[in-house]
Amino acid sequence: MAFLIKFLVFLQQVSLEEVPAAAKKLRLTKPSKSAALHIDLCKATSPTDALQYLLHFARKPVEAESVEGVVRILLEHYYKESDNSVRLKIASLLGLLSKTQGFAPDCIVDDAINTLNNEKSHQVLAQLLGTLLIIGTQLPDKIAVIQRLIDVACKHLSSTYFGVRNKCLQLLGCLGTVDKPLSKETDAGPGAQTSHVRDVQSVISDYFQDQDPRVRTAAIKAMLQLHERGMKIQQTIYNQACKLLSDDYEQVRSAAVQMVWVLSQLYPESIVPIPSSNEEIRLVDDSFGKICHMVSDGSWVVRVQAAKLLGSMHQVSPHFLEQTLDKKLMSDLRRKRTAHERAKELYASGEFSSGRRWADDAPKEKVDTSGVNLIDSGACGAFVHGLEDEMYEVRISAVEALCSLAQSSPSFAEKCLDFLVDMFNDEIEEVRLQSIHVLRQISTHITLREDQLDTVLAVLEDSSRDIREALHELLCYTNVSTKDCIQLALLELLKNLTKYPTDRNSVWNPILICFCPPSIQMSEVPWCSAPNPGAADYIAVLVLVFNAAKSCPTMPALFSDHTFRHYAYLRDSLSHLVPHLRVRNLPALGSVRFFYYYFLEEINTFIKDMFAKMILICVTYRDLLRLGELQTELAGSADFCATYLHCQLLLTKALQEKLWTMAVPLCLKQNAKVSTAARQILDETYKLEFLYSGLETQQIATIHNVRLQAKALQLILMARSKRGVDRVLGVCEKFLQDVESFQRLFMTELPHFQDSFVEKLLELMPRLTACKPLDLVKILQTTLRQSRFIHLKLPEQIHRASATIIEPTGESDNPLKFTSGLVVALDIDATLEHVQDPQTTVKVQVLYPDGQSHIIHPKPGDFRTPGPGRVRLITQVYLSHSAWTEACQVEVRLLLAYSSSSSKPSASKPVWNESLDGLPTSESCIEGTIHLSKPVNVFIMPKPARR
Repeated sequence: MAFLIKFLVFLQQVSLEEVPAAAKKLRLTKPSKSAALHIDLCKATSPTDALQYLLHFARKPVEAESVEGVVRILLEHYYKESDNSVRLKIASLLGLLSKTQGFAPDCIVDDAINTLNNEKSHQVLAQLLGTLLIIGTQLPDKIAVIQRLIDVACKHLSSTYFGVRNKCLQLLGCLGTVDKPLSKETDAGPGAQTSHVRDVQSVISDYFQDQDPRVRTAAIKAMLQLHERGMKIQQTIYNQACKLLSDDYEQVRSAAVQMVWVLSQLYPESIVPIPSSNEEIRLVDDSFGKICHMVSDGSWVVRVQAAKLLGSMHQVSPHFLEQTLDKKLMSDLRRKRTAHERAKELYASGEFSSGRRWADDAPKEKVDTSGVNLIDSGACGAFVHGLEDEMYEVRISAVEALCSLAQSSPSFAEKCLDFLVDMFNDEIEEVRLQSIHVLRQISTHITLREDQLDTVLAVLEDSSRDIREALHELLCYTNVSTKDCIQLALLELLKNLTKYPTDRNSVWNPILICFCPPSIQMSEVPWCSAPNPGAADYIAVLVLVFNAAKSCPTMPALFSDHTFRHYAYLRDSLSHLVPHLRVRNLPALGSVRFFYYYFLEEINTFIKDMFAKMILICVTYRDLLRLGELQTELAGSADFCATYLHCQLLLTKALQEKLWTMAVPLCLKQNAKVSTAARQILDETYKLEFLYSGLETQQIATIHNVRLQAKALQLILMARSKRGVDRVLGVCEKFLQDVESFQRLFMTELPHFQDSFVEKLLELMPRLTACKPLDLVKILQTTLRQSRFIHLKLPEQIHRASATIIEPTGESDNPLKFTSGLVVALDIDATLEHVQDPQTTVKVQVLYPDGQSHIIHPKPGDFRTPGPGRVRLITQVYLSHSAWTEACQVEVRLLLAYSSSSSKPSASKPVWNESLDGLPTSESCIEGTIHLSKPVNVFIMPKPARR
């Protein structure tokens, strides 16, 4: 018996000892990255095989917990490997692995530094320094580690290989600090020994004169990196940077131009001496002249960079700025002497003149153009050279720089006007377009003369639609000098309408007549008194005249009765083109705007108190829609408020249906009506969230509250009409997740939701998570009927995204004929207003008569930006279908794609895995689409193929 008891105890101990072993085996079922890599490297029979294994390993992601083991395996093989290419790849992998999220690279710093000691290959040494740079940027708070890396960089700066010196300079630029010295260097002199402290800037500046141009470039970039990190660069570096502007290598000159510009922004008012003279000059003026000289550089890349930087130097003196538009050298590059100075020199010379002319026998000095000069010769006519450059990139940069400087200096804007107008005749369309945009931006500072206007209006004949529309936009904001200019502009615009009828939308601009002076009289506009004016021309001129009357209060007194009737008609039908005028007894525009805003706010407050009166909601909804049509500046707010009231109207009707008091088998018809209302409420909430811009967090939270009510309504209907607990259970879990998401996203907005549906749900959340699905449905039904209407407070400005398809018009009865099975191209021309990120959200939908629907994604290059808040879409869609017996209509419209997770931070991919770069973004994140434009019907006729 005792033996049996001992045997049972032994078996129990054995079973307890085997439990950890079994658990360990279970943990090993997950493959280890380090073990797999070790096996692969052990199988390598040559450096080529090892390199192939490493390349294959680099294409696979590595978990954070496996990185340290992989690094140990790589380091072990690194010490054994004699081939430089394999060690180079291992060093590269160490840097990539150190960027893995969740991995602390400070544990491999010692090993990475130790690999430098015995490394003989310069290429591998440079790669190891690059790995240390990556590690250092991942550990900005580890002061001791950073100091060790800086010491390593200083130690290897004496290397003979340019790549090693480059990496060391990058380390100093990215990790160096100016508040702590690097190290103490000892200078052994005859009979004495001294030591001095070197800082990071002095060490980097020593390599401005390195024999290798790549090292000189790296030194300048390292200094610029210090500046980007917030460290102030010393002014003593300015002279060294100016010398590098004449370097033989393009990369050095390009970096030096950037360095000179940075110093001009740091020390604009500092005084620097002019070489070979006693004169002094402001540093910003001196650097401006030197950068102007680089506009004539031999490299077009340097010229582009110099021209761009000139546009940001707003502190330069006006006389230096104006000299850039004049090719004449200023005073032979010398400072003019005063009469007292000339008399003093004559007296000191001891010679006498004949008296016929002052100082006629004074000794004539020779002019040395490299001597005394207040401004470098390159600054004289710098912009003229830039605008006449052979490379269009330089010309565009010069035009943009002129725009930036002219915006801050009205006098300079007037002087550069002729040069910008001349660029309208450039041979490159992009240059012409940019010149028009630039002139539009400085239009408040300029007034076009008649000769300049002739050059501008000649561009209306351009075949490019973008050029013509940009010019129409320019004419909206440009002032002209005489009345004849107005007559000329109107004639050319009407010719433009005749030649290009599709331009009518851009010609009928609401502020196109802003360039008219207030002295214009109605009698001077002959079209207004013509016996049979063309309808389009007459409407266009009336739009211009009414816009002119907005800034000229004496014009409405000259209007005839039929002009007032036409104003009333156009004001109602083209309210976005015709402004509000103080005519007859109409109130001022400001009071109307105030009244409408007051009306919107009061309606919301009134509805909050009178929630049961659905008739008032219907009337208010109708009035708000009409208000948005009449008052364009309030259209976004009115439509937004009307859509929100529509949601409340649908919800109120749904909760008042008879199905809540009827048995389930008897409520099928009412159930379908309520289900449609719930689906419509969901659609309206997506419109409120994604179709309107300018919303604040409180408005978005209110929209999500209505969406939760619609989802709760759908959940209740599903539980009442469908059998199957499993499906209802899944929907309940999803609904509770949405409630938790609301609490997480809008925690700060919860005080504004007192007695609301979502507040009641959050109070009942512990009970909801524990109850059964049918009990949850009953609670939701009671809570939904007891929740109150949430007052929606309007933000300052709301814009509604919209789109208008210009082409095709849908008015043609001639079908597009093509062979069935093949394709036909349909040109789409549309304007987009207030659309956020149109390149990824705007889609084109083609709906065929048989119900087939195709969604086309326009290319990013199809979107143009003619003005702020407006986007132009010009693209082609390809239609194809089988043969039809007769022509049928195809419906074309624009859609706005949305995703509820678009505002949430997306999970980032592993940084070290470079093989994932360049992959296209997935379209699976799109949840739905919203109609952005009205549909346009196009006749097409697929014909059977001939045999």
